[in-house]
Amino acid sequence: MLIDLPKPVADFITANARLDLDGMVAPFAPDAIILDNGKRFEGRASVRALFEHEVVPVKAIFTPETARHEAGRVVVEGSAHGDFPGSPLRFTYDFTLENDAIIVLEITL
Repeated sequence: MLIDLPKPVADFITANARLDLDGMVAPFAPDAIILDNGKRFEGRASVRALFEHEVVPVKAIFTPETARHEAGRVVVEGSAHGDFPGSPLRFTYDFTLENDAIIVLEITL
C-alpha cells in the first residue's frame, strides 16, 4: 500500500484485499457503526454480517488512491472492483478512529 494510513485503516484495507473476513472485522471497535449508502450496521456482529454477505461473495476489493485527514477523520477515496454491477465503482470511505480502532465508517459513492 503506497498511501500512509493509520494502522486500523491500513489493516482493514489490507485484509479486504485478501478478502479475509476476520481481518476486515478485527480493526473495528466492538460497538462500531458502518453507514453504507443509507444502510446502518451497528456492532461487530452486524459489521461481520455486512462483510460476509455483501463484500466477500462478490469479491469487492477497495483500492485506496488518496487519503486526507479532516476534523479528526481519515477520508480515503478510491475504486472498488469485484463481481458486482458497475464494477469498478468509485467510493469514499470516511473513517473515525478512537483508541486505535475504527468506531465509524461511512461509505458513499
